[in-house]
Amino acid sequence: MRLVFLGTPEAAVPALRALVGAGNEVVHVVTRVDKRRGRGNEVSPSPVKTAALELGIPVSHRVDDVIGTGADLGVVVAFGQLIKPHVLAEIPMVNLHFSLLPRWRGAAPVERAILAGDPETGVCVMAVEEGLDTGGVYACERVTIDPDETAVELRSRLVDLATPLLLEVLARPGGIGEPVAQRGEPTYAAKITAADLEVRWDRPAVELARLPRVGKAWTTFRGRRLLILDGRAVPGDVKPGVLDGVVVGTGEGGLELVTVQPEGKAPLPAGAWRNGARPAPDERLGG
Repeated sequence: MRLVFLGTPEAAVPALRALVGAGNEVVHVVTRVDKRRGRGNEVSPSPVKTAALELGIPVSHRVDDVIGTGADLGVVVAFGQLIKPHVLAEIPMVNLHFSLLPRWRGAAPVERAILAGDPETGVCVMAVEEGLDTGGVYACERVTIDPDETAVELRSRLVDLATPLLLEVLARPGGIGEPVAQRGEPTYAAKITAADLEVRWDRPAVELARLPRVGKAWTTFRGRRLLILDGRAVPGDVKPGVLDGVVVGTGEGGLELVTVQPEGKAPLPAGAWRNGARPAPDERLGG
């Protein structure tokens, strides 16, 4: 099959390589523009661009560049941009989406599933429409979310699941067929911000323990930011924000700190941080 590919991060690279390995002709790749890094003039290409150039595939940064390539289909994986109708009129497209649609349409489905405490998620091969992840579904696979699994770990599992699913859909006899409309109440996975990762100690510990699994959860101590890189919910009856050893009181239960990172310093075990900081009995985290 003659394809164009649109994607950017490392999570999209296995699909690109698998498409080429399966004998498809990927004639063009679209990805984000190169990013500047550091104080010099060096630029950093996206992981997809690096892989495409290694494979000898032309790369550009404008979606409209796929028009006129003669492709039969476009494949979109973690591209991060909506595809406009005039492009879709030229080339139909499918998207690998890392959730069980219509739950968690949008930019951060893996992270939002963890933060919400979802017991399962999955990956869908879906038709691309002008709307945000609204297209019909060709195939889905489900996975259970492990209780301590991080977003990085879960995304890696989903990528491993998604790549063969995509190849199966593209290899169907007689074409990929017609997608099935999404069913259920949509939820939306907005991009994760620093505000989403702030530890609010009046919340239950089981909720707060999910934050480090998604990213660099943070609070403050003595007016400076303290990252919580690992923590777990435990029984406790301490006032919210107050330390009892390495357990911080929450709105329900306690959050045991495992690994933390004080502002401007390297990560370290929570016990070592506490021994150095020597918090007073009435000192609180988060204000």
